[in-house]
Amino acid sequence: MPVIEHEAEIAARRDAVFALVSRVERFADYSEVIDTIERLDDGRYRWRVRVAGLRLTFDIAITAFEPPERFAWRSVGGVPNRGEYRLTPIPGGTRIHLWLEYHLANRLAEKTVRQAAGPLLQRLSRDIIDRMEAQLTPDAPASERRW
Repeated sequence: MPVIEHEAEIAARRDAVFALVSRVERFADYSEVIDTIERLDDGRYRWRVRVAGLRLTFDIAITAFEPPERFAWRSVGGVPNRGEYRLTPIPGGTRIHLWLEYHLANRLAEKTVRQAAGPLLQRLSRDIIDRMEAQLTPDAPASERRW
């Protein structure tokens, strides 16, 4: 299964970053790639996303909730995937590490997604982190933010 990783820094406390990362249903507000996220029950969500022109749906279950350092999930329906956010304190903020593994049954779709996934995930991650940091540090000018 292909793996995508991304790391970034945000100028905010780890507990505040974790509070935003763990609000799964709000991720649709952070990026145009995510169409909707529907809460199914405690710890389960249905995601609808657009990747490289493909519409994908999958249900995820939260597998680890360890404030303020780790938040993980795995799919329980739709596109097989699993991933996690790890948050590490650094001077002046928090380092966010995203790890995501996925599998598409269709080889052509997987090749298309793989080619688009790197840049797409970078953009998605940047969108999410920019919007999280804007919520956490609304008075800080963008030029003072560290990525």
